[in-house]
Order: sequence, then structure tokens, then C-alpha cells
Amino acid sequence: MTDFDWTYVRSLASYADFWEATMLVVWLSVLTWTLGTFLGFFVALAKQSQRKPLRLAAALYVWFFRSLPLLVLLIFVYNLPQLIPQTAVVLSAPFWAGLIAMVISETAYIAEIHRGGLLSIPKGQLEAARALGIRYAGRYRYIVMPQALRVALPSLANEFVTIVKLTSLVSVISLAEILLVGQRLYTRNFKVMETMLAVACYYVFIVTVFSYLVGRIEHWLDVTKRTPGELAHTPNGDKAASADPSSQSQRAAPSGQTLISVEEVSKSFGTKRVLDKVSLDVRLGEVISIIGPSGSGKTTLIRTINALQDIDGGRILLDGKKWIDAQHGYKLSEQFDEHVTQIGMVFQSFNLFPHLSVLDNVRLAPRYHALGNDQELSDEALNLLDKVGLRAHAMKYPHQLSGGQQQRVAIARALAMRPRVMLFDEPTSALDPELVNEVLRVIELLAKEGMTMIIVTHEMRFALGVSDRIVMMESGRIVASGKPEELLAAPAGSRIAGFLAQAGH
Repeated sequence: MTDFDWTYVRSLASYADFWEATMLVVWLSVLTWTLGTFLGFFVALAKQSQRKPLRLAAALYVWFFRSLPLLVLLIFVYNLPQLIPQTAVVLSAPFWAGLIAMVISETAYIAEIHRGGLLSIPKGQLEAARALGIRYAGRYRYIVMPQALRVALPSLANEFVTIVKLTSLVSVISLAEILLVGQRLYTRNFKVMETMLAVACYYVFIVTVFSYLVGRIEHWLDVTKRTPGELAHTPNGDKAASADPSSQSQRAAPSGQTLISVEEVSKSFGTKRVLDKVSLDVRLGEVISIIGPSGSGKTTLIRTINALQDIDGGRILLDGKKWIDAQHGYKLSEQFDEHVTQIGMVFQSFNLFPHLSVLDNVRLAPRYHALGNDQELSDEALNLLDKVGLRAHAMKYPHQLSGGQQQRVAIARALAMRPRVMLFDEPTSALDPELVNEVLRVIELLAKEGMTMIIVTHEMRFALGVSDRIVMMESGRIVASGKPEELLAAPAGSRIAGFLAQAGH
């Protein structure tokens, strides 16, 4: 038995041809991975598109090139000039032929990795971005892509390792990568095992360096491992500013100007009628609480106002002008994107952007809409956080806050766009009982300041104390509407009296 030649193996560590081949593999792998990652993201988006032709084209691409062996594709692309001579300018070079074939193949695989990342983003975050007036491209740039890439990164790193190993196949088109250099060596000296050990070491070296770099990137992207900075504690501390107990009497009465008009709005989901010709006028400075049993259409109603939910019939006016119209097909105002920022919204489940700090959550939309320079927007965001009692937590991330704190950040985020009306979709229903009051205090403060608000809530005591008018819905219809004292004085046998009695009033 021939002795294993360790001296020969060590000599290959400085073999120039191997290092040249290693650099070629690195370039080929990095370019394939980078281009595949970039193109794969758009294929993944296309596969989730609402447009059927685009969705089918993307699905066909993924299906075909995931089914086609890379070796077959390499040979086909390299020999394509025989069918299309014009391609010889590029494809006659083995490197470019190999790169193109590998990018075509890997894009199909990476698209599915991206699709998994895209599906991991909660729908509520996209709705929160829409409510802030951030358009499609902005939503994906600032909210979806950073989070989707973080989720997909381990799988993308694994795909890079696969690409490095697949580069050995390009030897079939005479590209001098690591394996081909090794084959040429052992056909001359017959030291197959020693040469292949060296080949393996070069591949392991490439993968190890890349894995280290990806690990550092993963650590940097993982906000759960970041230590938040601290800002000076303010007099409010962690307490939301509270309204004066007599704030209801101190508030100016709502003006006679109608800000929002909901006219005969209807909406069905399948055979279920969720909104049945609902009409509602909201005056400037008015606080309206919408109450009613679960499934009565409360949330659907307020979501129609900023087009998070479409409607089947009726129309909605803003300042007396057409805003949303479904009388002859669903249509939005031509100024919808420009004016939707006048309507702020706070969601039941907060919908904060988890990859952004509290401060960046609040100033993201004003930055996107260029409402001021960075210093001005930062100062305003800090002032809003101070208003809700969270200035000291500005550098933290949402996961480091309690539910009540997160909801107060969501209120500050909506206020940062300087809205004329605020929509609250059951803002306390996802909170523990002891956290409810800190959110309600902020809403009371906004009411005292004259903010126009529509509040969907089950907090009856709060609704009766803060509202100018209470609207009760049932089975998609408004069944009662009036001032709190009027509803409290409703006859004992009326539906509103029965509902208030069930709620403990």
C-alpha cells in the first residue's frame, strides 16, 4: 500500500493554480448568489401578485428551472451560439456562460426562499404602512424587505454553500475551477487522494469564510440582541400624560363642519352582509365611540374610511368631497394617496415595525413624506413620545416594551403624520387589564385637545366619559346613536339599554 504523501498535500496550499481557481469560484459563487438573490426577490413578488398572468409566469419559471438539472442547463447555454450566433460574443467565454446558467437556475430556488420570507411578514404591518400613506414600493423597501431578508438569511446562506459546490459542474464547459485544476494534477501524478483532499480544503475554506461573514450579518440584523440606548428620563417617566378629570367639560364643543360623511355604505363577505347601508357624519373635533356586539361591523366600518377595506355600495366624503365611491364600481379619489395621511389609525394589535426602534417607528412615515429635515423630525418624534410618556424608551425596540407601551408608541406614530382625524380599532382589547388605563389616558388627552376621533371600543365606562356621541351597531346596521346621557336614559326595554346593562351600565 502506497504511503499517503502529506508533503505533497502541504505543497498544494501555495499552488498558484489552485488559488486562481479559488478566486474564480469565489467570484462565480458571489455573483451567482447576489444576482440570484436580487432577481429571486422579484420572482417571489411576481408569484404573489394579484395579476394572474404575472403570477402564472413566475410559477412556471420556478417550476421549470427547479426541475431542470444544472448540468443540462450549463451545456445548453454554452452551446446556444450554435442556434443563435449573436450570443457567441458573451457565451463563448466559459465564465459568462457558467454564470448565466447558474443565475437562471438559482433564481428559481432563491425565489422560493424569498417567498417564505415574504409570507412571514404579518399582514397588519402592511396595513399600518398603508394607513401611514406609505406606497407599495416604500412598504417593501422600508418594512418588508429588511424583515423578509432577516428571515430568509439562514436559508440564503445555505444556498450559497450549495452554489459553491455546484461550481464544480462548470468544469464540463472547460472553466478552470478548483475541481478541474485538481483533476489535471492527479492525471499527471496519479496522487488522487492527496489532490482531492487539497480540493476539499479549498472548498471548505471558502464556505468557512462566508459562513463567518453571514453569522456577523445575522447578529447585526437581530434586534433582540441589541442593547438599547437610553435617553434622559422626563417628568412623565413611564406614565402617559393624563387629561384633567373635568376634561369633558373643558373641551370645546365640536364645530358644525362635517369632516367625514359615510353615506349608505354596504359591504358583504360572501353571503354575509357586514355593513348594510350605513350612514354616519363625523364633525370636526367630535369624538364618536362605536359600540356593539362582536361581529356587528364596527371594525369593518372604520376600515372603510381609509380604504383598508373596500366597499360594495355607497360612498364616503372627506371635507364634502368624494373620497371613496362605490356607486359605479369601487373608486378612490385622485388625491387619495396625498390626503390619506390626514386619517391616522391605531390598530388592535399595535402593528409596530419590529425591526425599527421606537424612535424610528414614529419618524418613519414623516421621513418618507419629507415633512421636515432629520433633526426636526427627530425632535417632533421625541416630543410625541414624551406626550405618551415614552421618551426614555425611544431607543428600545417593540419587543422590549409592554403591550400598553407598544400601543402608546402606535398612537405617537399615527400622530406624527399630523392627522385631522384618528381611528381607533379596539385599542385596548389586546391588553392586560392593568395596562388598559395607560392607553385610555392618552386618548382622553387627545379628546381634551380637540382631536376628531372615531373609537371602536368595548370599554363602556371610558366611551361614556370621553365621547360626544355613541353609535351602537348590530348586524351591520346602526341601531342607536346619541349623546352618552341620551343613551343612558333609553327606555328599559330598548336594545341599547339591554346592551348597556350587559356591559354593566
